[in-house]
Amino acid sequence: MKVLKFGAIWCPGCLIMKPMWQEIEKENSWLKNEYYDYDENRELAEKWQVNDTLPTFIFVDKDEKEIIRLQGERSKIELLKLIEENRDK
Repeated sequence: MKVLKFGAIWCPGCLIMKPMWQEIEKENSWLKNEYYDYDENRELAEKWQVNDTLPTFIFVDKDEKEIIRLQGERSKIELLKLIEENRDK
């Protein structure tokens, strides 16, 4: 499983989520993460149908198929639960 994270420097929620994701990544070193700036990666945002409702987190499986999509601020507990539930996908 991998998490595609879309954010922007003008997004307050993105700034709030960034340190939380850093903690999650340290605690789950196996988890693959890719961060994309919404303004600098428009083609990829369009490919994944990400609009300007940020942050957007797209959980994808080994075949790059979307499993779950979350938008906005989320709790660390919720994110960890989703990560654990989908770890082997």
